[in-house]
Amino acid sequence: MTLKNKVAIITGAASGIGREIARSFARAGAAVAIADRELANAEQVAEEIRREGARALAVSMDVTDEEQVESGVLKVIKDFGRLDVLVSNAGVQIVAPLVDFAYADWKRLLAIHLDGAFLCTRAALRQMYLQGSGSIIYMGSVHSKEASVLKAPYVTAKHGLMGLAKAVAKEGAAHGVRANVICPGFVRTPLVDKQIPEQAAKLGISEQAVIKDIMLKNTVDGEFTTLEDVAAAALFFASFESNALTGQSLTVSHGWSMS
Repeated sequence: MTLKNKVAIITGAASGIGREIARSFARAGAAVAIADRELANAEQVAEEIRREGARALAVSMDVTDEEQVESGVLKVIKDFGRLDVLVSNAGVQIVAPLVDFAYADWKRLLAIHLDGAFLCTRAALRQMYLQGSGSIIYMGSVHSKEASVLKAPYVTAKHGLMGLAKAVAKEGAAHGVRANVICPGFVRTPLVDKQIPEQAAKLGISEQAVIKDIMLKNTVDGEFTTLEDVAAAALFFASFESNALTGQSLTVSHGWSMS
């Protein structure tokens, strides 16, 4: 699989899954834009990639800020000349029972996952339509297809990304643009590490029980999905060249969800 001469923007790429996808794309030949709220961290990732001989650019971007998204995407196009792949990866997790969930937290989580995906998609599509090609990849979750306690807004947002991808796939087909969703299981990132003690406290169980009996209970082997697993799925979607694969989801979860 190759992305030679392609240009990709990955949001939330200063750490975790986004960082690994950026590095994977760069190894496959792409020029990559590391878009993140934490510009200093994004620049560190970009520098790592440049030291390995690939082209990389750090972009300051809060995906809920329309102006930052628009200016960030334009900067990438100006510097690299085109835009072939958008990975809408930026996200947060807030864990609480729905009955106690603060409305402000609900709005913040949905804004990052859904408003951010919309804003980045709209900005990317303008360039992709001009080129007559492109691939948009949304970072969903097993929670795009399943549900868990304490995660109502996250489940809602991840389900929403499935609908957005299908709509973009329908509208983008005439312009050679594909849209797909990756649905990882639990990946051992800072986002997940933060959830473990939070869920243990709220459910009154040990952290080990959260891992074994909640997070990994329904996997076939009791293993976390890895960063490399998810990056491989992203590379597959990004490098697929035709509309034969669009409007689809790929679950990467050690069998947790098999739908």
